[in-house]
Amino acid sequence: MKKLLFAEHILSFLSTLNITTPIPKGVQVLNPYKETVAMDLCQLFYKKYYSDFFTRRIILGINPGRLGGGLTGIPFTDPIRLENVCRIKNSLQKKAELSSTFIYEMIAAYGGPEKFFSKLYFSSISPLGFTKEGKNLNYYDDARLQKKLEPFILSCMQTQLNFGIDRSVAYCLGEGENYKFLKQLNQRHQFFQAIIPLPHPRFILQYKSKSKAEYTQRYVNALDFIPGRDAS
Repeated sequence: MKKLLFAEHILSFLSTLNITTPIPKGVQVLNPYKETVAMDLCQLFYKKYYSDFFTRRIILGINPGRLGGGLTGIPFTDPIRLENVCRIKNSLQKKAELSSTFIYEMIAAYGGPEKFFSKLYFSSISPLGFTKEGKNLNYYDDARLQKKLEPFILSCMQTQLNFGIDRSVAYCLGEGENYKFLKQLNQRHQFFQAIIPLPHPRFILQYKSKSKAEYTQRYVNALDFIPGRDAS
């Protein structure tokens, strides 16, 4: 059986993402992978950075938002960063998304996209996003939604681990509810040996922007974590 490239694993996964479980009334699923534009951009992005058999560590966000991954299909990557940093032209509205702004500044500090993406893979606890009344909704904002999503979340996690994910450590973006949920999930299913929480990029730029350089370095140091060293 032919071994798949990391990019092929990702693209196959994204193209089949679907939530079949009934979700609470008033909540809409944000699935960019049903859109030809987003899938075409994903093809270009993942084939550019993931056409190999490298083992990578996973960084888990919450779920895609309307202006970043929910638009381009690529986690933490808005149309501006996709075109100006990744050099992938796109016709999407060039509106900045806070999380993407911080993440790509951090990627530059890490050594640039080629180095970063050769070692790390972005995803989310829920790879599909949600909106309610036209605004972004986190999966944990609604207890009913979180409970309904758990089988989907577990299935997505297991599928992605089979891409060639380093299970010694995972990174969780968000030190509050996202980390709490992932930690409990990991205790039950033993996906990773360690989980390192990091402040969410949106939190950093909204409330700690004056200390952005310190947070950037904190990220870089954490992402250079060596298994066996204290993860606390």
